[in-house]
Amino acid sequence: MRVLLADDHPLFLDGLKNLLAARGIDVVGVAHDGLEALDQVRALRPDVVLMDIHMPRLNGIAATRMIRAERPDTRIVLLTMSASDDELFEAIAAGVSGYLLKTQDTGEVFRLLDEVARGEVVLSPGLASRILNEFRRRAVAPPEVGERPPGGSLSPRETQVLTLVAQGLTYKEVGAKLCLAERTIKYHMGEIVDRLHVEGRAQAIDYARRSGMVL
Repeated sequence: MRVLLADDHPLFLDGLKNLLAARGIDVVGVAHDGLEALDQVRALRPDVVLMDIHMPRLNGIAATRMIRAERPDTRIVLLTMSASDDELFEAIAAGVSGYLLKTQDTGEVFRLLDEVARGEVVLSPGLASRILNEFRRRAVAPPEVGERPPGGSLSPRETQVLTLVAQGLTYKEVGAKLCLAERTIKYHMGEIVDRLHVEGRAQAIDYARRSGMVL
């Protein structure tokens, strides 16, 4: 199993790298934020990405969406100190293969990683029941008027474009990141504005921030 690590805390990153290496797991690279993780996935093509949920420039959930859009076979496990319900459900919707607490026992983490390597979806103990309870609640509750999951109406490519634009990149810089022409990025932004039913780029960026696509 080839693993990429992404975390903005160097001490935790080094400790996790050493633990994995001691267990014979091939750590192919490290990243310190979500954008760097995306670049490393493109370059190194790891089997699994172990990624902190709260990172600068691009958080773990937004990075998950972008990685999954480009490399859907890459399995992503998010790590967090504490799990809010909103983050947990958004991570599941983004396509993570695991959602683990950093406070979890080391042996249990390795056991769950073995399950991820076999294609299973894993959660820290107690999180699965929270998901089931939320699904039950939503099954019996009437939908709110205008309710829409964050980014749910956007294609994977549009989600990539909006996430990077909301991070403050120019259209030219976004195009360079995604290997697209600047005019193509402008076209995508026009489609994004239409799909989200907002009045322009500023409102689309505000939507991205309120939806948790960026910090």
